[in-house]
Amino acid sequence: MRAGALVVAVLLLLAGCTADSGDDEGPVTLRFQSLAWQEESVQANKDLVKEWNATHTDVKVEYVQGSWSGVHDQLLTSFEGGEAPDIIHDASDDLADFAYGGYLADLTGLLPARLTSDIPRRSWETTTFGDGVYGVPFLQEPRVLVANATWLRRSGVRIPTPEHPWSWAEFRQITERLSGDGRYGVAWPLKEPVSATLNLSLSAGGQLFHRGADGKVTVRFEAGDEVVPRTVHDQVGTDRSASPTTLGSGGSDTLPGFFGGRYAMVPLGFSYRQQIVQQAPEGFDWQVLPAPAGADGLAQGVSPQTLSVAEDSPHKREAVSFIDFLLRPANMVRLALGDWMLPTGTQALADPALHTTKDDWATGTALAEHLRPAPAQSVRGYAEWKDKVATPAFQEYYSGAIGLGELRERLEKDGNLVLARYQR
Repeated sequence: MRAGALVVAVLLLLAGCTADSGDDEGPVTLRFQSLAWQEESVQANKDLVKEWNATHTDVKVEYVQGSWSGVHDQLLTSFEGGEAPDIIHDASDDLADFAYGGYLADLTGLLPARLTSDIPRRSWETTTFGDGVYGVPFLQEPRVLVANATWLRRSGVRIPTPEHPWSWAEFRQITERLSGDGRYGVAWPLKEPVSATLNLSLSAGGQLFHRGADGKVTVRFEAGDEVVPRTVHDQVGTDRSASPTTLGSGGSDTLPGFFGGRYAMVPLGFSYRQQIVQQAPEGFDWQVLPAPAGADGLAQGVSPQTLSVAEDSPHKREAVSFIDFLLRPANMVRLALGDWMLPTGTQALADPALHTTKDDWATGTALAEHLRPAPAQSVRGYAEWKDKVATPAFQEYYSGAIGLGELRERLEKDGNLVLARYQR
């Protein structure tokens, strides 16, 4: 009996040593999947990972290169397969289904006060679903007008500024004035028309999605929602001031025509400036203008880039510590410069590097205070509504295949049928 007890005691001691030795096997390793793709941005992210690893012996970070192309499906597969990275780079308008589905960790109580106070409340709203916070919004970009500066100067039109922008009506008049002889005042790249239309519509008071007292969301296409779609539709079909051939194009597809003098202006995300700097022919003079303003001024919807933590990660606190390091003001500036975007943090946004006239950083930074959560941020079923209902409806309306009445009916009637399935 004594021998048996001794064996049991030894086995228990060994088991205890084995369990404890897990802490001695080496540092915790966190997998950080980044979607950075521009060379400067990738380098900034990798450099920051190296700096973290050089100063943290107990928690190491492994950089994993992801891609914006198909990221939703890739993440869903990794979540369901139990192989999700610990730290996840995404965009806020892609988080709702993951948050409600239990795949992302609620960061409430884990985030340091420095970070929560530095990023404005309106930005945190983009990653808040129900009572939880499921991501840290850190980079954002307004949609702006990139203009041929020489063309505008010669035309004599009033040049808008963030303090005195064009109205939507004035914008339409100016694009008509700039058109003729086979040239257009504007090229709308609307291969993906939904987010551009909804986000710009905030300036005119458009909401589209309305949440009732019961928490359910319905689609109502009201007066404020009509302003931007009607402007684009009339520029293409009535004024002939917008190129009909670019409606199915992406932003990059319009740049050769822009450089070649076919379009005076192109509405693009602020980060497109990098491509313009790299690709513009020598001597081409361009400038950034604010998007037109409406009843709600320069208000514009954005879906910031985000950093989240997987719910299945066993090292949530360590992951949040790395996010806090990555988003220190100086580091956030490095990430913003690398991506040619704006930081969400107020300290980073005040950095002189983001207020220069070179490459019109100052114009974009002046728009930061007007950025609001995109209308669809917290709408469950938005992805299906966008793909099956809104995208084809807007494409047909902009091309002239259907009128405003049918656009409204399809967005509301067909759209509410889709959303209803997610809100039972």
